Amino acid sequence: MKTYSIARSRRIRSTPYTSRIEKQGVTAYTTYNHMLLPAAFGSLEDAYHHLKENVQVWDVAGERQVEISGKDSGKLVQLMTCRDLSKSKVGRCYYCPIIDDKAGLINDPVILKLGEERWWISIADSDVILFAKGLAIGNKFDVKIFEPNVDILAVQGPKSFKLMEKIFGKKITEMKFFGFDYFEFSGANHLIARSGWSKQGGYEIYVENTKSGLALYDKLFEVGKEFNIKPGCPNLIERIESALLSYGNDMDNDDNPLECGLDKYVNLETEVNFLGKEKLKEIIKMGINRKLMGVIIDAKEISVSKSIDLIDDKNLKIGELRSGVYSPHFKKVIGIAMLEKPYYEVSQTFKISINDSTFEGKVCDLPFI
Repeated sequence: MKTYSIARSRRIRSTPYTSRIEKQGVTAYTTYNHMLLPAAFGSLEDAYHHLKENVQVWDVAGERQVEISGKDSGKLVQLMTCRDLSKSKVGRCYYCPIIDDKAGLINDPVILKLGEERWWISIADSDVILFAKGLAIGNKFDVKIFEPNVDILAVQGPKSFKLMEKIFGKKITEMKFFGFDYFEFSGANHLIARSGWSKQGGYEIYVENTKSGLALYDKLFEVGKEFNIKPGCPNLIERIESALLSYGNDMDNDDNPLECGLDKYVNLETEVNFLGKEKLKEIIKMGINRKLMGVIIDAKEISVSKSIDLIDDKNLKIGELRSGVYSPHFKKVIGIAMLEKPYYEVSQTFKISINDSTFEGKVCDLPFI
């Protein structure tokens, strides 16, 4: 298959770690928030097994921050998300779907509460900063909104805890999931959260001091030799098995959080004010007409660059596959699909065309593992 390179420019920024990962053998990039995001270091399946058994360091600087501070910062952040943040605490991370007035998903970030009047929105791949500024201007909120110089390193995998303990001490292993604290390294304090886009355990290091961050990158690989450390990136197999949804792939602005199985992050019974609240109440009253589900397909390979139709035995479209990959665990292709009502029932069967061949499949619950 013919391959193409990405032409770099100011519109697609490299990261502070780009030169290092290129020396370490990155084989593919994608773009994320107008930045380069490593997409492969050789075999996807080899990286999958390594991630589940060892430890990897990921350059995920493309996971940008939108900082919102000021007297009305809490009002603005709450207006953007359907999750009730009225009892949120400083030092905690919160997964928060961001929606518009029609309840369409704008993004599904993790929001960090840095102070009572200071927040970071750690975004998926869409221009949340423009949405935030528009709301702030329209509501005349007293806030400051900008993209801080933060380039995240993720340390993921079951051996990440031992590695991070060797560098930062035992305190870092005592941090609760989705908690964060500050840890000193090479003359700088780094915000480190127990989080990451895998279910294998690990941390995300929010690097603000680039010089110290590069020294930390090198230190992780120096100390991590005994843990079989390797460079890595979010792994398609692992994230689909774990049902970690990808904004722009599995869901977008045409979908609402109820269709995407994000019901527990939709708080309609509280008094907090957010965009799309009345629309969500209407959707609940009427019921959803489609739903994201898992699918298992009797095939050995697949590549999903656009949605693929799922067909029933009467050749009627019942849904679309949005992400898919061969799973070594299941020895079949698994995927995330949007199914029309009433076809999103578990064990619903379908047909799908892959590379001009037809395969059988069935619907299942998420996550797979």
